[in-house]
Amino acid sequence: MKIGVLGAGVMGSGIAQVCALAGDDVACYDVAPAALDEARAHVTSGRFGLDNAVARGKVTRVQADAALARITFTASFEAAAASNIVIEAVPERLELKVRVFRDLDRVAPPGTILASNTSGLPIAAFAAATDRPDRVIGWHWASPAPVMKLAEIVVTPETSDATIATVVDTATRCGKHPIVVKDNPMQWGFVANRVYFAMVREAQRVVDEGLATREQVDQLMTDCFRWPSGPFGMVAGAGSGWT
Repeated sequence: MKIGVLGAGVMGSGIAQVCALAGDDVACYDVAPAALDEARAHVTSGRFGLDNAVARGKVTRVQADAALARITFTASFEAAAASNIVIEAVPERLELKVRVFRDLDRVAPPGTILASNTSGLPIAAFAAATDRPDRVIGWHWASPAPVMKLAEIVVTPETSDATIATVVDTATRCGKHPIVVKDNPMQWGFVANRVYFAMVREAQRVVDEGLATREQVDQLMTDCFRWPSGPFGMVAGAGSGWT
């Protein structure tokens, strides 16, 4: 299978790395040559890149080298669009993503599935920008993509069963835990981020009321619930890419 990834930032490069390790050929696209250079560095020598995966014994050197060889870092939109699945990972701006989906629909082969890594923007808006709403779907990843198991698969009433099955199968091959949820254009965040931000809001209320510091809240949550990070640590990590 060929996967196109649009956007070569921390998320896009991580998605490209995961898909390549799963055995897929990947075209990782960005408009900025510097971003493509940084993406290659993230994939090879970044904190969650292939070199460190080899050092930790997660993959062999042969597997890492083969995965890197399967990734093409490209400035050609058409090359990325010519894929079985295209995963959009451009900045989180509705008008930009709608324009990307409109352009993808024009360029990509008719059978290509168009997926968005949006954290919570309405998938229905992207589907409406295309003539293939049955092949438009949300595939929300978590940062860092090579580590986190999240695969929040977001479907509209028009998303076809075949599209859902293909994306769920691909996410499973990538070592993720796909959970299919429904799009709700009236509410930002799908499921994971709606619950996440409710937790962050309450944690901030505790701090504002003077009951505890941010550091204390984080420690209490990790000690009590065995979270890998407290709410404020999660906010910081999501913003920095856990680098």
